[in-house]
Amino acid sequence: MLHTNRLILRRWQPADRDAFARLNADPRVMEFYPSVLTRAESDAGADRIERHFEERGFGLWAVELPDVAPFIGFVGLQVPRFAAHFTPCVEIGWRLDPEFWGRGYATEGARAALAFGFEILQLDEIVAMTVPANRRSRAVMERLGMTRDPKDDFDNPLVEGVLKRHVLYRIRS
Repeated sequence: MLHTNRLILRRWQPADRDAFARLNADPRVMEFYPSVLTRAESDAGADRIERHFEERGFGLWAVELPDVAPFIGFVGLQVPRFAAHFTPCVEIGWRLDPEFWGRGYATEGARAALAFGFEILQLDEIVAMTVPANRRSRAVMERLGMTRDPKDDFDNPLVEGVLKRHVLYRIRS
């Protein structure tokens, strides 16, 4: 469990799955993904997150806003499920409920996740990736001090069509 000034990043609880499914069914949240997710797809994603924690000891933490909301999304670290020129690596990522966008929660939670990665896991580097058009996530990456080299941009093998091309950001300890 990680704490920031305003957030708790914690392991998932069974009650988080309903809110996670609503999040994954929201077209605004999933704008830069191939599609919104069904409940079964969302639950499978939650299962993958739990397995990652069990296998690696870290993962995408559920984000709680104390005294406001028990689950507003996730922020955390994961090992990508594909091979690319920059793998193996650890990636930082986030997905929050639109009700909580624009308040600095993604950046705040991500700073805690980066600190965990560098201080506890002793990582040398953490990456982040998204489609070029995802300006909100790219702005978070830049606020975190991550940098992009256009030579690192790549085609994500898990995605087809116009969303296949991704930009890669990096930060070193």
